[in-house]
Amino acid sequence: MNALLRVGREATDLAWRNLLHLRRTPTALMGSLVEPVMFAVLIGYVFGNSLGGAVYRTYMVAGLLAQTVTFSTAVTALGLAKDLQDGTVDRFRALPISRVALLLGRTTSDLTTCIASVLVTSLCGLALGWRPHSGVLHILAGYTLVTVFAFAMSWVGAFIGVVAPNVQVAASLGLVWMFPASFVSSGYVSTASLPGPLAPVAAWSPITALSNALREQFGTPVPPDFARPHGWPVDHPVPYLLLWSAGLIAVFMALATSRYRRKARA
Repeated sequence: MNALLRVGREATDLAWRNLLHLRRTPTALMGSLVEPVMFAVLIGYVFGNSLGGAVYRTYMVAGLLAQTVTFSTAVTALGLAKDLQDGTVDRFRALPISRVALLLGRTTSDLTTCIASVLVTSLCGLALGWRPHSGVLHILAGYTLVTVFAFAMSWVGAFIGVVAPNVQVAASLGLVWMFPASFVSSGYVSTASLPGPLAPVAAWSPITALSNALREQFGTPVPPDFARPHGWPVDHPVPYLLLWSAGLIAVFMALATSRYRRKARA
């Protein structure tokens, strides 16, 4: 227990260090805060009028939230890769700090950044006409699911950050898979409308699970002309999302920590 408490204290201190650094360089937040606005306008109005107008804009907010959380992976990857490249982590290695604490501090502080992005995305949704049609408990449950999945995705970013040899590679690895992962899902369209093998891939995607879980919790209506997909992930989005989140945290926490320890020994 004492070891766990020590790791928790060290992770909290390192998370606070990252947040203080972010406060001194607020421009680092610009991408995370401006990006949701851009996608809300582009998808909501450039494409939305052809896909159902106001009803579609209400439907797409869950996908916009899921995409925001997915894209937050790049923040963790870039932040950790930068610390490794500029020697900050080398200084931490000289201190009696747990290897897990350094990664946990990074993922925790970046979770705060992601929550800020989620808030901006929600405000964009309100501006588009989206309104939750469920009770307060369901709304809180929806945002809790967003937070859990955001924490899971931050560990994916941590793994990318320690694997990448420099910041430029981390940026490429952190972004190259996000667009197809975000759009091959139920974020913006019905998975039943996707052709060939894309339909089952999208149906079992964790981004689809988060999008469907949020629509379920917020009471979001589906456009009447959207095909209704079927299957266990569609019918049980919340437990499926929690399974995905637990799996991502377990796997990528182990991989990131192992890789970081090998780098520290080298």
